[in-house]
Amino acid sequence: MNSKKIFKSLVALALASTMLFANGTKEEKKPNSYKVGVSKLLPHPALDAVEKGLQDYLNSTDLEITYDLQNANGDISTAASIASQLKSEKVDVAVGIATPSAQALGNIMKDIPVVFSAVTNPESAGLTGENYAGLSDITPVESQIKLLIQLTGATSIGNIYTSGEANGIELNKMVQEACAKLGVECVSGAVSNSSEVKMATQSIISRIDAMYIAPDNSVASAFSSVSDVCYQYNVPLMGSDPSASKGFNYLVSWGFNYYNIGIATGKVVERILKGEIPGDIGTVVLSEPADFELWINEDMATKLNINIPQELKDTATVIVKNGVENSKI
Repeated sequence: MNSKKIFKSLVALALASTMLFANGTKEEKKPNSYKVGVSKLLPHPALDAVEKGLQDYLNSTDLEITYDLQNANGDISTAASIASQLKSEKVDVAVGIATPSAQALGNIMKDIPVVFSAVTNPESAGLTGENYAGLSDITPVESQIKLLIQLTGATSIGNIYTSGEANGIELNKMVQEACAKLGVECVSGAVSNSSEVKMATQSIISRIDAMYIAPDNSVASAFSSVSDVCYQYNVPLMGSDPSASKGFNYLVSWGFNYYNIGIATGKVVERILKGEIPGDIGTVVLSEPADFELWINEDMATKLNINIPQELKDTATVIVKNGVENSKI
């Protein structure tokens, strides 16, 4: 090979090396660029709202975020598989929406921050420590049941809960304690999944004066089944998740605006990505009136011959009348 050919070969090799280095540089992580993995227990209006609020907030920041959005469809083993997948992807933060999904992440994420959302009692769920932070959706059970009693005069309150979820067990305990304190009977029906909700409701409906449904994910996802049975038997129904009650035959529904919980979850993720230790943030609980919504169904009140005080209507976010949802926001 002559000197000219050698020179051309060296130049070509140098250019190739430069291009390879440049390509490698492009593949390196950009400043302020992060991947957030999200594991949602199941499709459900409240949990979907959390997921949307989370993304909307993070997309409004100066952070460049890519997402891996996963849905376990209510299956615990799938939630565990999702956790393993997100760990192998080395996401910067893993978000678990609902207790089982957050627990599945916590079981294997030891060096990746875990942010939980829509978890009733993070402590009893084992979601505390240096690697955890997030949002509790602990609902004002006693105040909700007190309102239901005031409106209906009920002396026995029904509640359907998921016996295999820490969230469901904790909420059922809170319902029982609230009923005992308020001097009414609590009649609980346990389910293992959403397909059992209708049968469980039917099994207790003749023994109760009113039904209260806590923000139990599996039960709330089958709210239509509870609504149908209560409507058939003229039993007043109170929901604690307005987004899940939408379009059904409830009397009142009072609870969190889960989109706001999603926004607050996004703020926790942002703080972690900007350097805060999750354990220093801990559990966040929303308490402002604007974080809650009260929906009143006047059509059901008329059917059940129940009078809704005007002062309560004045505080409502949504009033249903003649089949139309009238928002007061």
